[in-house]
Amino acid sequence: MNWIVLAIALITIALILLELALKTLFGFGEPPLYIPDAEIGYLLAPNQSVRRFGNRIEINSYSMRSRPFAPKPSTGTKRVLMLGDSIINGGWWTDQNDLISELMMRWSGHPIEVLNASANSWSPRNELAYLNRFGTFNADAIVLVINTDDLFGTPPTALGVGRDRNYPDRKPMSAISEVIDRYLLPAPKLPDELKKIQAEPGDRVGINLDAIRQIRDLAIQNKAKFVLVMTPLLRELTPPGSRDYEITARQRLTEMAQLEQIQYLDFLTIFQGESTSPQELYRDSIHLSLRGNQLLSHWICKSI
Repeated sequence: MNWIVLAIALITIALILLELALKTLFGFGEPPLYIPDAEIGYLLAPNQSVRRFGNRIEINSYSMRSRPFAPKPSTGTKRVLMLGDSIINGGWWTDQNDLISELMMRWSGHPIEVLNASANSWSPRNELAYLNRFGTFNADAIVLVINTDDLFGTPPTALGVGRDRNYPDRKPMSAISEVIDRYLLPAPKLPDELKKIQAEPGDRVGINLDAIRQIRDLAIQNKAKFVLVMTPLLRELTPPGSRDYEITARQRLTEMAQLEQIQYLDFLTIFQGESTSPQELYRDSIHLSLRGNQLLSHWICKSI
């Protein structure tokens, strides 16, 4: 009997230590949470402060990955509103200090405040809906950052929130339970309706180009400069380069930017001109490394 009690005690201690290690070292049990939204699709839940894999993640009251800010910028300070997806949001793999928006504030050489309105897998229609909901925050410039995949983005939907393990809407029971759910159990089945939305037929590129135009129009209406930024996928920087459908979509974007006189930074060209190898600019096939973030920050600061 004493051996049973001792075994239970040792197992209990081991589980407690494992729980503390997973929570303290990796941030399991405290994932960034999301909220559904009928128009925007989903947002990061406001007013969060968590750490994941050692990286600090701060979300303000407007679901931005930014520090709190006043209604109007202080005198002499330029305010920039950035809109984008995981490229500028940085996800769990980027510390708050290494975000493109934070680097811009440190490196611009001028008083500048950069607001980071973003969420993983947003595309121009999500970003337009966010802008329609919250406005431009008295920004002097609006910078829309998209990547090649965003040209094929589907309509905003909240169906994945709380169902897709990448978009949790509540904290797990424990750090251990999150690890088991995320890495050991099969992914939950997503609603058929979500699959239908993700398979949207028709001219997706044209719909997203129109959303970009509307974002530009809102910038003009609010007397803000508009800059459009496009980042490539890593495979587009190495032979054979962009796929045919991507080349066609990119050409449509370039032609629209020229016709509408939109200031457009295409980082496919910029990255190709860098002496740094493409692999050093990326942490995976789509998201940028710290070096990639630094390059984006430098060029965007120059453009505004």
